[in-house]
Amino acid sequence: MTLIKSISGIRGTIGGKPGDGLSPLDIVKFASAYGCWLITSNPGKKLKVIIGRDARLSGEMVNNIVCGTLVGLGIDVIDLGLSTTPTVEVAVTDLQANGGIILTASHNPKQWNALKLLNEKGEFISDNEGKYILELAEKEEFVYSEVNKLGTYSQNPNYIISHITKILSLPYVDIDAIKEANFSVVVDAVNSSGGFVIPMLLEALGVTKIHKIHCEPTGHFAHNPEPLPEHLRDLSEAVVKTKSDLGISVDPDVDRLALVCEDGEMFGEEYTLVAVADAVLKHHKGGNTVSNLSSTRALRDVTERSGGSYSASAVGEVNVVTMMKSTNAIIGGEGNGGVILPELHYGRDALVGVAIFLTHLAKFGKTTSMLRKSYPNYHISKNKIELTPEINVDKVLSSVKDKYAKQPVNTVDGVKIEFDKEWVHLRKSNTEPIIRIYSESESVTTADALAKKIIEDIKEIIKN
Repeated sequence: MTLIKSISGIRGTIGGKPGDGLSPLDIVKFASAYGCWLITSNPGKKLKVIIGRDARLSGEMVNNIVCGTLVGLGIDVIDLGLSTTPTVEVAVTDLQANGGIILTASHNPKQWNALKLLNEKGEFISDNEGKYILELAEKEEFVYSEVNKLGTYSQNPNYIISHITKILSLPYVDIDAIKEANFSVVVDAVNSSGGFVIPMLLEALGVTKIHKIHCEPTGHFAHNPEPLPEHLRDLSEAVVKTKSDLGISVDPDVDRLALVCEDGEMFGEEYTLVAVADAVLKHHKGGNTVSNLSSTRALRDVTERSGGSYSASAVGEVNVVTMMKSTNAIIGGEGNGGVILPELHYGRDALVGVAIFLTHLAKFGKTTSMLRKSYPNYHISKNKIELTPEINVDKVLSSVKDKYAKQPVNTVDGVKIEFDKEWVHLRKSNTEPIIRIYSESESVTTADALAKKIIEDIKEIIKN
């Protein structure tokens, strides 16, 4: 059994003894800590929290405990039921709530669940806020409400319609163009919330030929829920078999978007954001963009081609959002298929990604694979080197930085070294003696060679 307490929330496997897995007692403890943080941050106010969950098997059980705990603290709860991460984020601000909790373990297997914590802006809580909540949880000095001051519980299971309506009103979404294109689309939603949400969105966009696979929101994931190429073979085969124009895959909580071309080949998770950003930049010449340090250079190329400025943040959605605000970026996200459009909200949103991409494809007027070929073609190689516990990882990274001091080096998050249009990014694991090594080049062979060169450098540094 596993229980991981982090500044962004708590996640773990269901079952086991308290403290070993995500047991009911652990759920109560951390929901209480979050509720107490809200009460402390909003003295004298009547509080409201939005709750939503993905379709995983433990969702209803976790949902009942979280909602009951918050009500016991005197907090009003609005339960969206089976929903998506971006929908909960949008609802927090729309419904003027003081916070939100998303019950999802994202791309983790079905035995996992998690409480992801939001602030009053519908954004993930900050580092300091997360640390404070963890401290409250450890102290367990919770005071619950008397019977006359309990919170209320209400349901709003149709809020997804409000989310979709907002997306349809964006200037980057052209329903008439999508209808005229008469797309045939296959959807793989790994038997979670996206199974009804994405088809609902497609119908609202005027798509009539929708082929569904793994779209029953049962929580019995039909394959590994992370939308990586090796997990999307069913989708790829279905796209070819149905002669569809596009395949769409989302993770269980619908904040990551992966696409498959009409020939069954992957569009590439890294290029989801590139294509959507390209579409948005056509409306905002000179607009700025942001992604994290481990994301493809293609976004920078597309941004600079449009006359804008690209910035790279530390890895993590919170860090991307912070840099987007500081650079006034019009769009940003992460290379895992996460699209963040501030005009809608500061959170990764697969729904808005789908709507803008389909508009972009319709106006492009050619196939999905041809659209993919219109972008700079980079390849990312992902590697790691395992070290012994006594090795000082920070010192190793510092030595690598010194070795390549003549190159552009970024140390915001680990060490990133640029070689013209190629780069290598080294990040240490927070939980084990591992350095993760990401490298990118226009050729797979060169990307792999770059990583191997850095690995050899590290071995040499350790030896000396």
